[in-house]
Amino acid sequence: MRSEFESIVEALSLDESSPTTYLDDLDRLDRAERFIAPIPPRQSFLSTLIMAKKAFARWFNRRQQEDDGAHI
Repeated sequence: MRSEFESIVEALSLDESSPTTYLDDLDRLDRAERFIAPIPPRQSFLSTLIMAKKAFARWFNRRQQEDDGAHI
């Protein structure tokens, strides 16, 4: 019986692995589906100041009724 088992084990090739593993495939999928944030275009200092002025004016001139809609 032992000799039969050893003959079966000797016939097996233990190097039948693929070049990639299941974990490598999962890692590749994760990299493919990863979010890449867009790079916004650079703005000049003057345009940044103008936008900040407009945002401040909108905030300062807001109505007091503006809220998130939650009521108690």
